[in-house]
Amino acid sequence: MLKHIIACSCLISCISHAFAQKKYTLSSPDKTIVINLSITDSITYAVSLDGKELMTTAPITFHTTADKNAQWKVSKAQITAKDEILKPVVQQKSAELHDHYNQLHIDFSNGLSLEWRAYNNGIAWHWIANHKTAYTVLNEQALFGMDADGRAWYPQEESFFSHNERQYKNYRIDSIDEKKLASLPALFDVKGAKLLITEADLFNYAGLWLRGKGNGQVQGVFPHYPKEKKITSDRDERVNSREDFIARISGPQAFPWRIVMIARTDKDMLTNQLPYQLGRPATGDYSWVKPGKVQWDWWHYNNVYGVNFRAGINNDTYKYYIDFAAKYGIEYVLLDEGWCDTRDLLKQSPGINVEELVAYARARKVDILLWTSWLVLDKQLDTILPLFQQWGIKGIKVDFMQRDDQDMVNYYEKVSKAAAAHHLLVDFHGAYKPTGWLRTYPNVMTSEGVLGNEISKFAGSIDPEHTTTIPFTRMAAGPMDFTPGGMLNAQKNAWAAVPGEPLTLGTRCNQLAMYVIYESPLQMLCDMPTHYYREPEAMEFLQAVPAVWTNTVPLQAKVGDYVAIARQAANGDWFVGAMTDWTPRELELDCSFLPEGQYRMQVWKDGPNADRNAKDFSQETITVTNTTKLTMPLTKGGGYVARLTRL
Repeated sequence: MLKHIIACSCLISCISHAFAQKKYTLSSPDKTIVINLSITDSITYAVSLDGKELMTTAPITFHTTADKNAQWKVSKAQITAKDEILKPVVQQKSAELHDHYNQLHIDFSNGLSLEWRAYNNGIAWHWIANHKTAYTVLNEQALFGMDADGRAWYPQEESFFSHNERQYKNYRIDSIDEKKLASLPALFDVKGAKLLITEADLFNYAGLWLRGKGNGQVQGVFPHYPKEKKITSDRDERVNSREDFIARISGPQAFPWRIVMIARTDKDMLTNQLPYQLGRPATGDYSWVKPGKVQWDWWHYNNVYGVNFRAGINNDTYKYYIDFAAKYGIEYVLLDEGWCDTRDLLKQSPGINVEELVAYARARKVDILLWTSWLVLDKQLDTILPLFQQWGIKGIKVDFMQRDDQDMVNYYEKVSKAAAAHHLLVDFHGAYKPTGWLRTYPNVMTSEGVLGNEISKFAGSIDPEHTTTIPFTRMAAGPMDFTPGGMLNAQKNAWAAVPGEPLTLGTRCNQLAMYVIYESPLQMLCDMPTHYYREPEAMEFLQAVPAVWTNTVPLQAKVGDYVAIARQAANGDWFVGAMTDWTPRELELDCSFLPEGQYRMQVWKDGPNADRNAKDFSQETITVTNTTKLTMPLTKGGGYVARLTRL
């Protein structure tokens, strides 16, 4: 319920003199974060936290071809406050979240407006163009000034053509120069606080990237509008040249929010939901949207065995997946690349009959999702989505976009809307980071844009240092389709690239913990049923763990070292997950997050030999209350999970 949206007359009176000087101050509701804005012939801002400078003075600007003049003459300024409880359609972290902020809105005589928001856990600003005619956006300047001695977790890129699947490089901030391009989100450690830069409400515009300046500042850069494009394969469209502007706009528009999420402790970043809060609210009915777990095929190339049929891309194999999903209450089976001609979604592969599979799955209370490259979907969108709905398909995995210029950003929205019209869920792969999709289009359940488990097929880069970093970086932007669940687990000295039967780095319990720690309302089981059937103890956990949560409580965390989280399921059960990097450690589990009462606690933890054989784990069942304190022992690359059920 909306508590209030009011003009704060007390704040206005406090800054009335500052208005004449074109200086404005906006504080967070708890007054710990302060934005100081200065407007002369340019606009600059600085941010303080707890009375100390956090972000140094840096300029911002915005120019279009329709601006009446280039001057920043203020015609009106107003501060308002909002205090509201949001109830997400899809409960990524929680059933409710508190949307509480102060906002400064400034109108300029040139036809542009600027809005700032101050939250208790971050700041954001965006531009609004009030022009009624068509125009182009020529330039947007967004600089972020930070302590040059700070550190960064920086997802460095080679170019704007990218899957945005990067390892986070740990740089000193002053070493990030103009040669270092990064996609978002990017994390910075500044004066003891963590700052995560990302964006929200990205529609009809180009995505924000970062490039260093070498002096403690990083600046926003944008892929300009494509001028010449060339299709080079069944899935790739390359941009050969670009225009001298960022975007073409046809009338009034609010542009994306530039967000700095602020966390005093590392674990605070795990509950920060500013990208969702700054996303555009959904319109229409999304009550049909159903989160769930997904049996996935591509990770192991359908290489199932111990069966009485020839495994591969055929109905017999997918019926085997469906039977497995039905046994363990897994909501979906995904047919990834191979089920159809990659240039014609109407041409199914030999041995595949999707309608037959849908009927077989429906009889077993399982639903089907289908993969498609973005190019063929774009060509056949108007015909194939109604057909998918007619077949009974429940969602699509759209792959290989690899860009976020305005042209491609508009494609994402087109697909999201069209899929919603046919009650289809969406999983974007080969994708840029989420920007509040889950709020605007709740059928867009998850996306990639993360260096995920699929790379374990080919390289050893998905290691415990990486997997304990991404909860604080990529996941902070929104749900991520990391695809956990590998059952062939290995320590460093035992790992090898085996694409048809992949191994994962770290222990079995490390993989299980990802189902509690990693957020994805469509959560994959990447391994093959052949392996899962051999692991009934692991499947007892994977059957019970949900894909969405009504409550999230961070327990302990340090970026790149360890993370422990407690989450509550819709049925009232609690789950605990913990992961460590290559350093063995013991973490305390304080059960004070539990409501009153006794709980049966089932534990899966690293076994005594997991440091040598990463598949080793042990189980125990104990009774606990909210006064219980335990130790979670984690071996190198280790993990720990627990399910707590009220007695």
